[in-house]
Amino acid sequence: MKYLCLISAERVMEQLTPDEAAQHWEDYRQFNLQLRNGKHFVGGNRLLPPDTAKTVRVRNGKATVTDGPWVETKEQLGGYYIFDAKDMDEALGLAARIPGSWIGCVEVRPLAEDAQTVEMLALASGR
Repeated sequence: MKYLCLISAERVMEQLTPDEAAQHWEDYRQFNLQLRNGKHFVGGNRLLPPDTAKTVRVRNGKATVTDGPWVETKEQLGGYYIFDAKDMDEALGLAARIPGSWIGCVEVRPLAEDAQTVEMLALASGR
């Protein structure tokens, strides 16, 4: 089963001091080397700071776009991983090793893999 790990913290990489950022980069480098040696990594990336975000809402057929994230919170979504794990316990164990969990939190959520969802996503990807 695949799991999405949403990494949040009060500060993202661009907001850390140079020394903190250098250590955080190294922690992630080590974590990613460990992932490469396993069979859990499906995807992931770092997000740019929230001030680069836009939020789209469609109401009555009309789209509106606002600056920033869609919710006010102290913690900022900073990145994500997608893991392939045998169960939630294994996914939680992997999430606990994500360096972002040491200064923030990681939400772990299973991805939908039911037949209807898989078919719908295949249509979107042209498969």
